[in-house]
Amino acid sequence: MKLPLLPLFLLFFLLLGGCIQPSVPPVPPVPPAPTPAEPLRSAEFTDLPLWHETTPAAALETFLNSCRAIAKQEAWAQVCDQALLISAGDEQAARHFFEDYFKPWQLINEDGSETGTITGYYVPELAGRRRPDTVYKYPLYKQPIDLLTIDLTAVYPELKGFRLRGRLKGNRVVPYFDREEIDGGDNPLVGNELFWVADPVELFFLHIQGSGRILLPDGEKVMINYANQNGHPYRSIGRLLLERGAMTRDQMSMQNIRRWVAENPEAGRKLLDENPSYVFFRTLAKGIESPPGALGIPLSAERSLAVDRRNIPLGAPVFLAGSRPDSSAPLNRLMVAQDTGGAIKGRVRADFFWGMGAEAGAIAGRMKQQGRLWVLLPKTFKQTDSKYLNVEAE
Repeated sequence: MKLPLLPLFLLFFLLLGGCIQPSVPPVPPVPPAPTPAEPLRSAEFTDLPLWHETTPAAALETFLNSCRAIAKQEAWAQVCDQALLISAGDEQAARHFFEDYFKPWQLINEDGSETGTITGYYVPELAGRRRPDTVYKYPLYKQPIDLLTIDLTAVYPELKGFRLRGRLKGNRVVPYFDREEIDGGDNPLVGNELFWVADPVELFFLHIQGSGRILLPDGEKVMINYANQNGHPYRSIGRLLLERGAMTRDQMSMQNIRRWVAENPEAGRKLLDENPSYVFFRTLAKGIESPPGALGIPLSAERSLAVDRRNIPLGAPVFLAGSRPDSSAPLNRLMVAQDTGGAIKGRVRADFFWGMGAEAGAIAGRMKQQGRLWVLLPKTFKQTDSKYLNVEAE
């Protein structure tokens, strides 16, 4: 049996539909991600602002302290040996030493910019007690024995230097207690108290500084230092206040944050809890007048710098070109990278150590300047060399 013939007009449209495809706009190509700028740019000492007006002798003394830790590394042995030959306090000889044995390399951000944030830190002094009472009721803790630090390097070599922190819950590793859990009512760290202080806000800022001195009623002064951290990321409460309009950028300082928390006790308590990072301390031997930084060397007031060790090797001289807090007066100085910090992340980023006590704290709390950095590396350094870097990321 024959099938009926399709009408000519229907056949025409069927044939036409098979030849014509719906118009689809072309997908625009995805632009390639910008290539990050190289972290180091070759420079000369003449590029360092006011280099010949600075006083590098004090930096040389601080560098010699660093040599106690880095001189055993082949890359630093020669310059450390030469530094021992320079007379203390001889500015001209110190300047010639750095010019003869080092080459400056400017730190460059990934986006190619040259400036970054320079903040300040110090060692606070807090009145304290060895036992709590109705006034001194806020504890600072030693490292708890149930805090696990896990190094995954053996399984994942690409994660060398990175550590995970947690605790066992049954047969699982879970995140360690955060700030709100530790300072809340359940008191999970009972028995780990080192001292008790009167002001929770001062204690919070002690965590940020990482070191301090506890003043006991019998006149004893006990230096305490960072021992470990709970593994939670640092979150800036200053930035939170800015985002919420509680404070303007011009008003932002450690002193004004303290004042805001004191004037808003309930909201202030919740604000502190929004930084989940928590620091544990250790006591140092009697006679130590300045706490050691991440390099294990006592810090030098106004010469030690905290840096991101992924970009600047600990122990290296670093030239800072910036300005003093609340001022346009230049702060151009040769420093030494001797410390790190949870908030110090990035290439052009540093924390200026001002020293100990309230006066240093008043300056450090106001410091948030823009600045440039040059790391001084031995002239034998090549950009493909990794032996100069003592990288160990937290």
